[in-house]
Amino acid sequence: MTKIETFDSVWDAVADMSGQAASLRARAEPMRPIAAVIEGNDWTPSEAAMHCGVAQPRIDDLLRGRVSRCCLDVLVNIATAMGRRVHVELQAA
Repeated sequence: MTKIETFDSVWDAVADMSGQAASLRARAEPMRPIAAVIEGNDWTPSEAAMHCGVAQPRIDDLLRGRVSRCCLDVLVNIATAMGRRVHVELQAA
């Protein structure tokens, strides 16, 4: 019989180390509201890229939920270009 592993979050399941899981989680959090702004403005990926000052493939990765291909500093820059502010909070584990 195979033992079934359980995890606190999907990020813990897909990452090899807790630091990697934390990084994936931190990047995923701003991706959802950024995608919502893009969809709320009815921007195509090329329009969103133009508004945000990034290449269209970055927007495509963001909209497809490819967390591993999005880096936090670029997500902060995109949010800022959209007139949004990103807040980072440290919490006790």
